[in-house]
Amino acid sequence: MELSRRTLLAGSFAAVVAAATGCSSSMDAGAGKKNATGNLALWCWPGGLGKSVVDDTIAHFPDQNIKYSEIGGEFKQKLLTTINGGTGIPDITGIKGEDIASLLPQAERFVDLKSVGADSVLGDYVEWKVKQATTLDGKVIGLPIDIGPTALFYREDVFAKAGLPSDPAKVAEQLKTWDDLLAAGLELRKSNPKAAIVADATDLYGTIVNQGTERYIDKDNKFIGDQDHIRKAWDLAVKAITTKVDGKTAGGTPDWNAGLDQGTVPTVTGAAWVALDIKAACKTSIGKWRVAPTPSGPANFGGSFLTITKSAADPAAAFEVIKYLLSPDNQAKAFADAQIFPATPAAYDKPQLTAPDPFFGGQATIDVFGPAAKNIPIAYEAPLDAAVAAPYTAALKSVQAGSKSSEAAWQQAVSQAKQIGKRQGVQ
Repeated sequence: MELSRRTLLAGSFAAVVAAATGCSSSMDAGAGKKNATGNLALWCWPGGLGKSVVDDTIAHFPDQNIKYSEIGGEFKQKLLTTINGGTGIPDITGIKGEDIASLLPQAERFVDLKSVGADSVLGDYVEWKVKQATTLDGKVIGLPIDIGPTALFYREDVFAKAGLPSDPAKVAEQLKTWDDLLAAGLELRKSNPKAAIVADATDLYGTIVNQGTERYIDKDNKFIGDQDHIRKAWDLAVKAITTKVDGKTAGGTPDWNAGLDQGTVPTVTGAAWVALDIKAACKTSIGKWRVAPTPSGPANFGGSFLTITKSAADPAAAFEVIKYLLSPDNQAKAFADAQIFPATPAAYDKPQLTAPDPFFGGQATIDVFGPAAKNIPIAYEAPLDAAVAAPYTAALKSVQAGSKSSEAAWQQAVSQAKQIGKRQGVQ
């Protein structure tokens, strides 16, 4: 892929925030005419689906005449513009995980997959991911393409040199909590002052929030971003900053890429797909990386869906295409293609996932990511969640820069988040 998954996610997140704060078009127009039968248009973004899987699916359904289009740029915005225009609407379209919550209120624009037989396969996918594409009244508008279970990627050699546990099993045992990790970061600084065990405290904050069962807005549309579960994540991120174990190095930047290979960014707490970014950045540290469970429990970042629009000529036939494309065998192939991590646990025993990875010293990383994927907590994500979350990250950056105290930045974040929510009807 020319762009990392991190870059693609960041672009989509910006689109979510813009849409929720009134800067993006909404889906006010009708769904448009039904598409012509015998032609099935499928949209996704670059890297969103495994190439070999798409090619195989097109060949498997010759009568559907599948036309696959990779849509670059702000995918969600282009999809909304097309739907609003009423013509050229795809039969099947991808929706990014960070966009799904904002589209659930527009569920009438998509086919309820239960109406075309999805009940027969929904149990094949991890429950928490299916919940993300389920409306409060039980409609399911998307089948999971992939998920983003997190783990602690770390440099085994850097840990060993600092006297820290370096074997994945021992890392899992001794770094069970975030406080354990931050304490290890102090030890690491003693032996290697340039190495920070937390690459970026703002990423740490987001991971901790994702580990919980509550976020910023509850199911009753009430703001809860000032409660203890968010404040705990905030305080741990601030602790990383104030104890100077935060590298203040944003993911995907040139400094981050260089630090991965040089050992100054010796850990990344990230989703399974981050392995692609790490591998792309590292030329001299191949074989020195390992994977251990995320401290304090699993989280998820990213992971997308395939949906059927109301313009589809034959929703039942479109669902057969989706079901085939996202089968366990094909999800395993997509992992081999582009580190697209399966949402179907049946894929975790496939050879594409169980094979030892030389980059990670021969470790079979599914031994970490598989259990994490199955145990990610179910959390309600409101349509405005991403927009309401944005002020917290911005405020944390001001703490990182030393321009605001933790308390002042917290009060600012909460106030701004409440204002964003209030403008959109959050209580």
